[in-house]
Amino acid sequence: MAASGYTDLDRPPLSERALSRALIQPGALWTRLEVRPETGSTNADVADAARDGAPEGLVIVAERQVTGRGRRDRQWVSPARAGLYQSVLLRPGVADPERGWPAAEPRTLSWLPLLAGVALADAVSRVAGVEAALKWPNDLLVGDRKCAGILAEMAGDAVVVGIGLNVSTRADELPATTGVPATSLGLSGAGTLDRDPLLRALLRGLERWYAGWREAGGDAEMCGLLGEYQRRCATIGRRVRVLLPGGGELTGEAVAVDRDGQLVIRTVDAAEHRVSAGDVLHVR
Repeated sequence: MAASGYTDLDRPPLSERALSRALIQPGALWTRLEVRPETGSTNADVADAARDGAPEGLVIVAERQVTGRGRRDRQWVSPARAGLYQSVLLRPGVADPERGWPAAEPRTLSWLPLLAGVALADAVSRVAGVEAALKWPNDLLVGDRKCAGILAEMAGDAVVVGIGLNVSTRADELPATTGVPATSLGLSGAGTLDRDPLLRALLRGLERWYAGWREAGGDAEMCGLLGEYQRRCATIGRRVRVLLPGGGELTGEAVAVDRDGQLVIRTVDAAEHRVSAGDVLHVR
């Protein structure tokens, strides 16, 4: 028998060639796709490429991350080929006359991780057959467990959007969490754990929503993104505790996500507060 390039037959590698042929087409958003056997962080790799002048549309996928980062620089290591770990390079602040896209205003950029969440939830539901919901601002939930995280970062005038999705991750391989317990598609009864169609659906969904958002000048309501996000958001209608970046916290009912992508919290005194960043805990 010929030697295999990988040892876990339940976790075959992704094909850079096949993915590139399917996703990189004339006029498409995606311009280059790389699949790396291992890297420290796909977000860091794409950020380096952005600072070196790489054009919009770069996609870097890693079969394994050894210094992956989440919000507040939380570190984690991913098992090889157990999930989808990818980052994309976007330049929404640059007008694209050929596509008819105006430059997006800086205040609208907070919608990019939410946009990525909508694309991810749709891909997971359609391809894996698992019903998923979004926890504002950057988590994908299956049931009440975290199955994926999203991290958007500025790199000069570019935005790097990274997504980490647990696909075949086993219970003993799940990362330790201080908030929402983790899960994977495999542990949630997914109809398929094939990462190739999942990644294709995710990137096509990202392209579709991003194009609509750019055409609307970053207006999330006009392009339908606001309504779709609110429909999928499990945070709205829940009592929440928000740990704010400055060290304070806010408790109340999450009543809406506004046009700027902020979470609207109504406290016990009926005052409404708009939160643009923070760690959200769903309170039972």
